[in-house]
Amino acid sequence: MESSSSMSPPAQRNWLIWLAALIVLAGGGFALWILLGRGGGSPDGMPMGGAVPVTLELMQPTTLRDQASFVGTLDAQAGVVLQPEANGRITRIYVSSGDRVAAGDPIMELSADRSQAELSAALASVSAAQSARDNSRAQLQSLVAQRIRIEADVKLQNTEFARTKRLVDAGALSQQVLDEVERDRDSAIASLSAAKEEIEAAQASLGQAEAFLEQSQSTADATREDLLDKTVTAPIAGVVGDIPVELGDYVQPGGTLTSITQNETLELEIDVPAEQLDQIQLGMPVELYLFGTDAPVAAGSLNFISPQADTLSQTVLAKAQFDNGTGILQDNQRVDVRVILGERPGLLVPANAITRLGGQSFVYVAADAPPPEDGQPPIEGQVAQLRPITLGSMQGNEFQVLDGLSRGEEIVVTGILNLQDGAPIEPQEEAADASSAP
Repeated sequence: MESSSSMSPPAQRNWLIWLAALIVLAGGGFALWILLGRGGGSPDGMPMGGAVPVTLELMQPTTLRDQASFVGTLDAQAGVVLQPEANGRITRIYVSSGDRVAAGDPIMELSADRSQAELSAALASVSAAQSARDNSRAQLQSLVAQRIRIEADVKLQNTEFARTKRLVDAGALSQQVLDEVERDRDSAIASLSAAKEEIEAAQASLGQAEAFLEQSQSTADATREDLLDKTVTAPIAGVVGDIPVELGDYVQPGGTLTSITQNETLELEIDVPAEQLDQIQLGMPVELYLFGTDAPVAAGSLNFISPQADTLSQTVLAKAQFDNGTGILQDNQRVDVRVILGERPGLLVPANAITRLGGQSFVYVAADAPPPEDGQPPIEGQVAQLRPITLGSMQGNEFQVLDGLSRGEEIVVTGILNLQDGAPIEPQEEAADASSAP
């Protein structure tokens, strides 16, 4: 935050003297040497040899970010494990771990464990099953036709029996004739019953023949597929994972050939401590950093916050999605996560402009030279004033300033190792000072 006031040179000088005394009492002789002059200076603490060349930076309001840091884990949204569908031996491997493949690209080639002879035998079985089915079907059709004829004969015999019985009852024919007609009718009825039983048996035989044909056809299809489909291809686009098999290895269904992970889009999972839950909200910006780096590698926003906390860890699961078009991020990778809680105006100072003494942070501020003391020559131009400041969190390579600096002031950003409080300075152009050490 900005401070509207700064200490005058005499007041600041007095403050430094008191601080120096305290440091001496605490055994900080070296810090006193830093504050009041590194030796070889003039009696009033001014360095010998003229103004120190420095580079200045104007303090201007900028956007400060309040953020919360976590460690998160990335999870790919799609992935498959390739497994052999039949026994076989690996004869060719087309890819290496880490390769990016498209859907349909060849991955491996297997030699089928089944031989052409097995396929021929399976096809012969199919042919035999087809013949058996056809024979059963033809037999059934013949029996059905025979039943139709017998049913017609039974109908005729019933009619003849009824006519003959009327004539016998009228005394026109003898009982012997009726008995012969009745025997013929009963014989026809028995033939019809036998025909129906034969049809039922033929239907059962046809069902068995059709089931055997289906089984034989399935076996033949599987054998043919094993022989023809020897190349394992990528079902999705992605990155090839570990390949635990080698050329010549014998594999079986259920084993693992490799995996393909589709990591163009990754989901971030972070465990937020329950006591920090009130800080985060859906939609907040999220930045990902590789450990030990200062520049974000991806940016997204929170799209999920679990309504429940984990009983054991007392953390709440939060998620965000990130585009991984560059491929720099990996599935199951752990990353540094910064959730941007809010933004506000403020001041930032470069880390290389800060001096720390006795646990306190200081910067050198460019100020007009004070009036000369009695008997001393005047100082032309500006001097470096050592100013205590209060710092907040780090933002990139800069620190937030909570107190001690105001907008419009200029601080020294290079050449500070050659300075002491009150030293005359000579501002340089940034280009001319690019090679100078701080």
